[in-house]
Amino acid sequence: MSMTTAPAATSTRAGARTLAITSGKGGVGKTFVTANLAAALAARGERVLVLDADLGLANLDVVLNLHPKLTLHDVFTERATLEQAILPAPGGFHVLLAGSGMVEYSRLTPDVRDKLLHILEVVRPRFDYVLLDTGAGISDVVLFAVSMAHDVVVVATPEPTSLTDAYATIKVLATQQDRRHVYLVVNQANRPGEGKLICGQLQQVLQRFVGPTPGHTFKLELLGEVKNDQMVRQAVLKRQLLLEHYPGCDAAQSIRGLASKLLEQHAAHH
Repeated sequence: MSMTTAPAATSTRAGARTLAITSGKGGVGKTFVTANLAAALAARGERVLVLDADLGLANLDVVLNLHPKLTLHDVFTERATLEQAILPAPGGFHVLLAGSGMVEYSRLTPDVRDKLLHILEVVRPRFDYVLLDTGAGISDVVLFAVSMAHDVVVVATPEPTSLTDAYATIKVLATQQDRRHVYLVVNQANRPGEGKLICGQLQQVLQRFVGPTPGHTFKLELLGEVKNDQMVRQAVLKRQLLLEHYPGCDAAQSIRGLASKLLEQHAAHH
């Protein structure tokens, strides 16, 4: 795989819409949301690739119960081509798994940066959506992965620590990456409307930092809330996709709602 950069696409929107899915802290269900959102988009006829951009602590393979023979590691070391490493996943989408043992890539060197950019460039024309499952927190690899995406989704739970960490992440995205719009998904919501409440509270606090200057409005938009649902625990323990095995449960319906909203917004912007 040669790393010479191809001429940049004339429009940043050529090919797939890229969506980075991130969180302030681990353990909030970020990979769970990513995998099931991919399945929901695929069920609507979209061609979806999930790129495991959490290079140091990848767990997408565990969540999907896949035992990949080829991973990003093989692509980075040129033992395999990108085509060989893109694998079909349950749920009708494709994955590019980081695999474990990529710790040497968990620091953002110019080499890692070039390789990630190149991979995105190659895959984008072939898909409608590329979901980047990034690491949690604000390491340089996470921030770089997020910077490659058109849109960012921050996953948080109603837990106070999750919210303070989500706030810190969003603040960095708004100030360092000059993002003016971030989506929020509240996972494990305990009651209807909790997501809206949390989004409003976060937006209020953020406004003080990223809102006062004219022309610099910042919008945190609730993409949706995913209900706290016993079936999620079942699916996660069994390493199954919720949307495939418990399609009628509340959380699965919530996730289909996230996909619908993304598709509606995408259509509206075109």
